[in-house]
Amino acid sequence: MSHTGAARFAFNAGLAHVKDMLDKGEEPEWSHYSLRKWWNANKATLAVNPETGEPWWQENSKEAYSNALKSLADGLRNFSESRKGQRKGPKMGFPRFKSKGRAVPRFAYTTGEFGLIDGDPHALRLPRIGRVHCMENVAKRVGGAKVVRMTVSQRAGAWYAALTIEIERADSAVPKPPKGGSVGIDVGVKEFATLSDGTVIHNPRALESNLRRLGEAQQDLSRKQEGSGRPRKAKARVARLYARVANLRDDFLNKTTTMLANTYEDISIEDLNVAGMLRNHSLAQAIQDVSFYEFRRQLTYKTARTGAKLHVIDRWYPSSKTCSNCGTVKAKLSLSERVYRCDECGLVIDRDLNAAINIMVVGSAPETLNARGGDVRRADAKRRATRTPVKREPSGRANAVRLGAGLGNEAMQVSCQR
Repeated sequence: MSHTGAARFAFNAGLAHVKDMLDKGEEPEWSHYSLRKWWNANKATLAVNPETGEPWWQENSKEAYSNALKSLADGLRNFSESRKGQRKGPKMGFPRFKSKGRAVPRFAYTTGEFGLIDGDPHALRLPRIGRVHCMENVAKRVGGAKVVRMTVSQRAGAWYAALTIEIERADSAVPKPPKGGSVGIDVGVKEFATLSDGTVIHNPRALESNLRRLGEAQQDLSRKQEGSGRPRKAKARVARLYARVANLRDDFLNKTTTMLANTYEDISIEDLNVAGMLRNHSLAQAIQDVSFYEFRRQLTYKTARTGAKLHVIDRWYPSSKTCSNCGTVKAKLSLSERVYRCDECGLVIDRDLNAAINIMVVGSAPETLNARGGDVRRADAKRRATRTPVKREPSGRANAVRLGAGLGNEAMQVSCQR
């Protein structure tokens, strides 16, 4: 805990220094180099025991201070670039001080003798701390790669080490893609994912399954009075429950994305507007529980590893409203309708399976055209929510793409009314 406290102290001291310069009207120097130079010049007077007057900075690795100041410099740079419009994404605020009770205890190593220990696969070397035993075979996980960074953090009473590794690969070493063919994935809340081949991946509902225990633990915490050890124990119980929810969700997403990336050659998913979906307050909690963004993020880098192709179709494509057999598009389709019934060809099929088949067909088509022959790319230079008009009625052209045609989808239909 000494290193985490030292890192937090250096971060707060550097931030106080920058704010003091701003208050005086001086031009702040907040690069990593400038902050390290200021810290080295003032650490003997800043990091001092108030009772004995002795400096304590030498008790911890210099990496704890250096990487804390690097984190502060990155936060200040992101704030500056965001304010000037030079940074993509949401606006970044000015860094805030880290409190002992709320900040995640964390420190990192980037230089020095840290990382694996030869002949000791279940241990890590932490400078100024020594050998630390690990619960898994770290050497096997690293696989001979070079460890360039190690971040040590605490969560819910347990300590974790995150290793950043560097792997040298030949440019010609292109991974051979899996032989599972193409698949479309329709994600949802009731069932996490429905695949175009009929596979259904159930939603683990990590948060919902622990809500009762979380409520009881939080109610117990609210009744504790400050000034004793009981609030600390109650907070630890709540933290352990939240950590369990996060671990359940992470385990599920990692296993699911690994299975998909190792099984299918071509994977097609939708470009979901998650931020817009969260405006539906009736489903916001359930949507956050399934982590659609994390699912797509993991699929992106895992398909690159295995050689599979990931296709992201346009968010405006009506995958749920389109018949996977004849291509007819319904004008309306409420969320309560779980079975798709086509008025033209009489197809009756599960709503999510119908959408998954359409997603697969669109993902298999040329990148510039969707399955109805329309442009799936936004023509607006500012990337605003615009779309090219899509033809709704079935095309009469001989070479037109027909959704579901020739794909053997008849075997997946629940029933067909003629």
